[in-house]
Amino acid sequence: MKQTVDVITLGCSKNLVDSEQLMRQFKALGYKVRHDAAKPDGNMVIINTCGFIGDAKEESINTILQFAARKRKKKLDKLFVMGCLSERYMKELQIEIPEVDKFYGKFNYTNILTDLGQEYRADLRLERTLTTPSHFAYLKISEGCNRACSYCAIPIITGKHRSRSMEDIELEVKNLVAQGVKEFNIIAQDLSSYGLDKYKAQKLPELLERLSDIPGVQWLRLHYAYPAQFPYDILRVMRERTNVCSYLDIALQHVSDRMLSIMRRKITKDQTYELIKHIRREVPGIHIRTTMLVGHPGETDEDIAELKEFMAFARFERLGAFTYSNEEGTHAYETYEDDIPEEVKAQRLNDIMALQQSISAEINQAKIGTQMQVMIDRKEGKYYIGRTEFDSPEVDPEVLIPIDTEGILVGEFYNATIVDATEFDLFAK
Repeated sequence: MKQTVDVITLGCSKNLVDSEQLMRQFKALGYKVRHDAAKPDGNMVIINTCGFIGDAKEESINTILQFAARKRKKKLDKLFVMGCLSERYMKELQIEIPEVDKFYGKFNYTNILTDLGQEYRADLRLERTLTTPSHFAYLKISEGCNRACSYCAIPIITGKHRSRSMEDIELEVKNLVAQGVKEFNIIAQDLSSYGLDKYKAQKLPELLERLSDIPGVQWLRLHYAYPAQFPYDILRVMRERTNVCSYLDIALQHVSDRMLSIMRRKITKDQTYELIKHIRREVPGIHIRTTMLVGHPGETDEDIAELKEFMAFARFERLGAFTYSNEEGTHAYETYEDDIPEEVKAQRLNDIMALQQSISAEINQAKIGTQMQVMIDRKEGKYYIGRTEFDSPEVDPEVLIPIDTEGILVGEFYNATIVDATEFDLFAK
């Protein structure tokens, strides 16, 4: 009887890629493999954890404890934990949760195979068992981060920035295209630094060109660029290549000079304004996604007022925000007191998101009557659910098309006319 491995992924899409690579290895060995099953009742469970901020750590720990309880009741043969949380808190977790057979870090998780007496298949290192719909995939081009932002634990977890070779990435994309993947969401902790370690130059523009030349690649979308030392030439590529989406995910975090300095962002308010103007000038119609951080030690109401003024100017098509989490080992943890009450942090977050909601509603309303290319992701209830080039999976608005529309196939592109809009979604025919 085949052993069943249940893989549970918490956290970001970069973790998801790691899970997919590990699942491919288990599948090649003859195991039955499931991902995020509704009822994960296999005889082996692997939890891929997140350790970025407080809420994510709590979710990871609660998930581990849930399966540790099952292990104590003899309802589970093997329990393994990997990923960012165990990379960061390996010793503490081993003491606190002895039910886990073994903890692995962020980069040695393939040792699970050898610890089970199996052989790692090096010939499959570029292959994955996709957990996403078969027409799109995440593409991780580097690991680690050399930045030193005051609040961020990612460099503690992932170490120095390490770029993958362009040849490896090209080969992986060609393999995925052969499986039917049309859309690639390019991810890294810091896209802006791609190539600096391996090629001694920013190579993201060249990588984009090489990937866009691969037959069958229909959408390439960029996630997690860094504003300081921004690779401006990607804007030319975006403008010239029809299969490079006019979309950029760039985490700005704040805008007041005082907060940018405290947060060690290596950029000024004026430079941030100029960056946004430059991006919009170079790529007309581009949709920018960004992230803001509120409640960092030292933040004042005046800083929040500057941030709101900047949001009103920039009119980001997509914006997320989170409150400061006092993470041990970071510069802020060692240097500042976490002096802003949680209720004040929450109120600032609510104010920021309320402003963004009104901006998003206006931007979506302006799309009514326009025609847009839509990729269909799935059927759900009364609608086919799709996305435009301006919408990344899971985090951005979706396009809803009535289910009785004839001739629609999941995973295909269609031209659709937008007929209605909310701040969150578009309705089309």
